[in-house]
Amino acid sequence: MLKIGDTLMLEPKYSNAIETYKCKLVERIGSDLYIDYPVNTTTKRTVFLIDGTQLKVTFVGEDGSVYLFESEIRGRVKQNIPMLILSYPEKENLIKIQRRQYVRVETPVDVAVHPLNGEFQPFTAVTEDISAGGAAAILTGKSEVLREGMIVEATFVLPFQSGEYHYKSFKSRVVRVEDVSENRKKISLQFTDITGQDRQLLLRFCFERQLDMKKKGFSS
Repeated sequence: MLKIGDTLMLEPKYSNAIETYKCKLVERIGSDLYIDYPVNTTTKRTVFLIDGTQLKVTFVGEDGSVYLFESEIRGRVKQNIPMLILSYPEKENLIKIQRRQYVRVETPVDVAVHPLNGEFQPFTAVTEDISAGGAAAILTGKSEVLREGMIVEATFVLPFQSGEYHYKSFKSRVVRVEDVSENRKKISLQFTDITGQDRQLLLRFCFERQLDMKKKGFSS
């Protein structure tokens, strides 16, 4: 799956700031990956990571798909070049990321929906699934005012494994409104105005949830 010379992208698992580091695989021995010292993709400076640092790692496999796994710094060695040692999991613990669409994860997240021009009273709902491109939410009660094509503001409460909560608001297009039961509806939202940093935050949230489901034995 991994070959010497492959590029790995690292992201701290527990960090308030969203940072990514780039490195190359120099050697592999069993479940240990030997990498050159990573470089911050924004500052272009070498990053010094201490032993035990927990990371999310992505790479492009031989099949052209992107794979994600959790890892940690196991140590460091100096041969021809200084290297860090990363842990590498069993193949079944790798998550394959769909490249042509954002990963959609089924998970309940609180969301508040507000009108842009006072067309309706704000309401709260709970997501059925969420991705970096949109979400589907279940709401209870009357929602006749919602119609396809309407632009709303949706504010999500995103809880991360680190214990931090991010409150993010996105302008969203109502793509679909469906009846689920007599007084419950499902609304599908597409994010229309989102920064690259917020998109990355949503990807990070979805990956965390996907990894958590995998650990609990659910397929992803």
